[in-house]
Amino acid sequence: MTAPASNMRINADRLWDSLMEMAKIGPGVAGGNNRQTLTDDDAEGRALFQNWCETAGCTMGLDTMGNMFARFEGTDPDALPVYVGSHLDTQPTGGKYDGVLGVLGGLEILRSLNDLGVKTKHPIVVTNWTNEEGTRFAPAMLASGVFAGMHTEEWAYTRQDADGLTFGDELVRIGWRGDEPVGQRKMHAFFELHIEQGPILEAEDVQVGVVTHGQGLSWTQVTVTGNDAHTGSTPMPMRHNAGLGMARMLELVDEIAWSHRPDAVGAAGHIDVFPNSRNVIPGKVVFTVDFRSPQLAVIEDMEARFKIGSEKIADDMGLGVAFEKVGGFDPVEFDEGCVTAVRNAAERLGYTHRNLVSGAGHDACWINRMAPTAMVMCPCVDGLSHNEAEEISKEWAAAGADVLMHAVLETAEVVG
Repeated sequence: MTAPASNMRINADRLWDSLMEMAKIGPGVAGGNNRQTLTDDDAEGRALFQNWCETAGCTMGLDTMGNMFARFEGTDPDALPVYVGSHLDTQPTGGKYDGVLGVLGGLEILRSLNDLGVKTKHPIVVTNWTNEEGTRFAPAMLASGVFAGMHTEEWAYTRQDADGLTFGDELVRIGWRGDEPVGQRKMHAFFELHIEQGPILEAEDVQVGVVTHGQGLSWTQVTVTGNDAHTGSTPMPMRHNAGLGMARMLELVDEIAWSHRPDAVGAAGHIDVFPNSRNVIPGKVVFTVDFRSPQLAVIEDMEARFKIGSEKIADDMGLGVAFEKVGGFDPVEFDEGCVTAVRNAAERLGYTHRNLVSGAGHDACWINRMAPTAMVMCPCVDGLSHNEAEEISKEWAAAGADVLMHAVLETAEVVG
């Protein structure tokens, strides 16, 4: 492969202006964004992105899951394209950069190629994957998951939001269901730029994260049953407190995660307590344990130890406990060649960098099953994401997009 010249950079001001322009669509109440998937705001954001892509000389493809593919031709029309992208949808109280930076960073590559008069052998395709967030229609990474064969399209179409509206109907309603069969595209490689959504890069004053792995995830829903009883008149030795049982199990979650430090994590974010009354000892609790690690063996160990330990806690306290696996995916190891291209780009451009394991799921995790894939990350302030206060700097965005461009161009083979 021919490496691009080290003086090739994206237009940082133009990238930043595009991020701010997109952020005007679906504004949040506290400075961020609420541009949830398949809403009218999502449709408006898609239309703006398509207009920008066509102005840059792209043709737009659209598949039956609403995935958008902006193609920028190479010198060899038969060469498999290099894909780059992320997502434009946001959380209900989301930031301006999560996902959007990866889509508009990809667009900025094409704009910069136009500015510089540079051609590549392989075409370059910028992608907006539908419903990465999964907040309106679960699960997350839905459309890239269908593309990669993880879900059927028919199943995806039946996913419902809180109002009972289905993914399939809403995709048609907003006018962004295409005719192209999903999953038939062949890729030479795929790259995704994303904010870190964690504190490591900023804390260590590192400009670029070279993502080598994606954490695997295990979600287990736990139901603990005891007896509802009056909090004032039930003697302590006669209580069967499901809430207390949960508390001890959550301590176990933390203990298990710490035993696999530094890369493993564990917590429970979803908790329901019944009857949830001030003067009733909980007779039932339902909570979901989230274990993550870049090593499948570690996830399996955490699951097994939690189940054994929780059963002992329940037995000692006279409680019932049941477990249901409600979600998860195996860890991801990104392609060595693509990861090397990202690392080479950071070194060529003089940016400080370090290896990272992504703690969140991304479309790249599914596409990695279909084509050689890697990710680039830039810092975010205090590691804050999925929050309207999410923030990055123009300089961080530019560094990430510069590295993205060089990795893509090295892989797409600069001509001349």
